[in-house]
Amino acid sequence: MPFDYDLKITGGLLVDGTGTPGRRADVAIKDGRIVALGDAPGSAAREIDATGRVVCPGFVDVHTHYDAQVLWDKLLSISPWHGVTTVVMGNCGFGIAPVRRDHRPLIVQTLEKVEGMSGAALREGLGDWGFETFPEYLDVVEKRGTAINVAALLGHTPLRLYVMGEEATEREATDEERAAMRRILQEALDAGALGLATSKFQGHLGFQGRQVASRAAAFDEVRELVSTMRDAGHGMLQTTLGSGLMLEQIEQLAVESGVPISWSALLAGSAFGKSTHHDQLAKTVEMAGRGLRVAPQVTPRPLNFEFQFREPGVLEGMSFFKPVAAADFRGKLAIYRDPMFRQQFRDRWDTAWPGLRHSFEQMAIVEFAAEPALEERMVVDVARERNVHPVDLVLDMALATELQARFRIPLANHDEDQVQELLTNPAMVLGLSDAGAHASQLCDACQATHLLGRWVREKKVLSLEQAVRMLTTRPAEVFGITDRGLLAVGRSADVVVFDPDTVAAGPLRRVNDLPAGEPRLVSDAIGVDAVIVNGVVVREQGRDALVAGDAMPGRLLRKGRG
Repeated sequence: MPFDYDLKITGGLLVDGTGTPGRRADVAIKDGRIVALGDAPGSAAREIDATGRVVCPGFVDVHTHYDAQVLWDKLLSISPWHGVTTVVMGNCGFGIAPVRRDHRPLIVQTLEKVEGMSGAALREGLGDWGFETFPEYLDVVEKRGTAINVAALLGHTPLRLYVMGEEATEREATDEERAAMRRILQEALDAGALGLATSKFQGHLGFQGRQVASRAAAFDEVRELVSTMRDAGHGMLQTTLGSGLMLEQIEQLAVESGVPISWSALLAGSAFGKSTHHDQLAKTVEMAGRGLRVAPQVTPRPLNFEFQFREPGVLEGMSFFKPVAAADFRGKLAIYRDPMFRQQFRDRWDTAWPGLRHSFEQMAIVEFAAEPALEERMVVDVARERNVHPVDLVLDMALATELQARFRIPLANHDEDQVQELLTNPAMVLGLSDAGAHASQLCDACQATHLLGRWVREKKVLSLEQAVRMLTTRPAEVFGITDRGLLAVGRSADVVVFDPDTVAAGPLRRVNDLPAGEPRLVSDAIGVDAVIVNGVVVREQGRDALVAGDAMPGRLLRKGRG
């Protein structure tokens, strides 16, 4: 006897993603789509009892860096652990296509430097690559398959490198080069790209410690690329702010083009600059109030980075660290011993603006094999006990361990009252999980479960319905992702079932499961019962329900095709 449904979820509190109050309802699924909500009396091949649980749309994470990982990890861990069923990659302009064969090492070195990815993992995981153009890259991703849905932005940095070669990091493009970029962007849009991503952030350094290629672009180049999306009738701009692309330029682009723009990120108490989040917030609200399609990304989590001085990452945004960014291992050792460098570092430490000062003062020792008793202690406390400057302490610890000592530095969002101001503003969109990047430095792919546990259950700042909308329909709307983020009859069946009384992000732990045995930080999801993608259960009770050899239910979401 045939079943009426493939899957039925019964007895749960349905929170559909619209922000309206939840209600008790069954959810029936057949052929990957929702066919009944509320009363679903027919039979099902499988039932999930959701009594005492919330049933909601799968979460949409619009700020990931899975561009490389998607080619070796079909499960895209750890995003689905935390209920994410759709991701957007290519953010900040750091993709891996288009790419010429002789530029592949430069792309790897750029990702290694700017996104904290392991070069060894990238080289082993990417193998023979198998593509050159952006449409070819999308075809490879689609052919391999993924457990969850994937959408992609075209990265400005690989685009410039493809057209201009290594000079892309040093100069503006010629008229002919800009025309070539517009053609390639149009090809990407035709192939289904969501839009273009770029960056002007001064801390974004790539191969050989050079600025990433997008930082060398003139504003007119960005304007022309945005106008290409306007003329195409679809596409959005994602960017990281910096010199030459600040709110004034964002406003100009939004007015001229009508193209949606989202930037990363609006943070509270940031170490990255002297201005406060209030400045950006007021201007953003004013622009949104005029109907401009702008949405800065915010995160509900404190932004903490773990780092070693062999790849100091976030510290390289300080000008006197520029030689470090370009140096090899032995060169770094020499720089860290240099009295002039140390004095520059001490001066910056002592005269830092408030956000950066807080970061320095809260820096902690994470790993120090020579004296494990110091681990999880504050650098300033140990320095005070030993009557040395904190800079000399951390550099001496680094040198004593061949740069293996590991530290943690808070960079933003440490004041929850300020974070609350951002989270509760309707002009914002959740982002900056950075899933797939900074794997050994942070893990914020768990921001959905953190939001539900910390900001809904514990702090009661957000209602359950508000939080679910922030995780589903809101990001889907901003990024132009159709048929996702909403539970309704006829829609694709991306569903999460979770326990509102226990849902949370687990503590960080370090594992060595990347290609070449490289390490990364992960966070287990607590209280997530089931994650369903296009009607197929991909996670259940904290375990993968699929293995790499299984048919994958996720889809490549080409713009305009659902």
